[in-house]
Amino acid sequence: MRLFNLNALLDALPFLLLGLSTTVYITVMAVLLGVALGLVVGLSRISRVGPLRAVATAYVELIRGTPLLVQLYIVYFGLVQFGLQLEARPAAIIALGVNSGAYVAEIVRAGIASVGKKQAEAAYALGMTGYQTMRLVVLPQAVRIMIPPLGNEFVTLIKESSLASVIGTQELMKQAGFVVSRTYQTFSTYVGAAIIYFILTTITSALLRRVERAVSRGV
Repeated sequence: MRLFNLNALLDALPFLLLGLSTTVYITVMAVLLGVALGLVVGLSRISRVGPLRAVATAYVELIRGTPLLVQLYIVYFGLVQFGLQLEARPAAIIALGVNSGAYVAEIVRAGIASVGKKQAEAAYALGMTGYQTMRLVVLPQAVRIMIPPLGNEFVTLIKESSLASVIGTQELMKQAGFVVSRTYQTFSTYVGAAIIYFILTTITSALLRRVERAVSRGV
């Protein structure tokens, strides 16, 4: 018996690519949700409003201190007790997005903190408001610092999307499991899934490096 069966992999490829489309969709939507949440929470973390800062800090610590798998179960299975029954795909997007938002928030907070206070003070001296200072002076410089860790977070999210299979989301790993249940070609199928993940993360990393270089040049 051959360990790796190329024909089995080729037969499984249409199903794996179908799962890949779902993986990409879930990841993109979770990234958008995570960035939106992360920006709000990150700014809240440096807010002068104590209660707002406390809530933001609690969110970050709670999400980062618990496994993503548990968060998936809470969103998909736990919310049913409150009368909220989500389908697998939206539940995966929400759980992944909320999880990513906590990490993005820390990236945003650290990026803003890395910009020198003297620049903000100079903007205030020129008569800028706090909002104008943040939007025109601090954030443009912080974004350049935030891009590399944000890129790492996005690549991590692609790989973590595989956990969505445990709640029935028809993404890449779920489709791979479906193929294995029909063909019993375990090694070949899962190697194929690993190759697809590798290609996807490699392309994503390359694109993010181009974005990083473009921003560094001020384009």
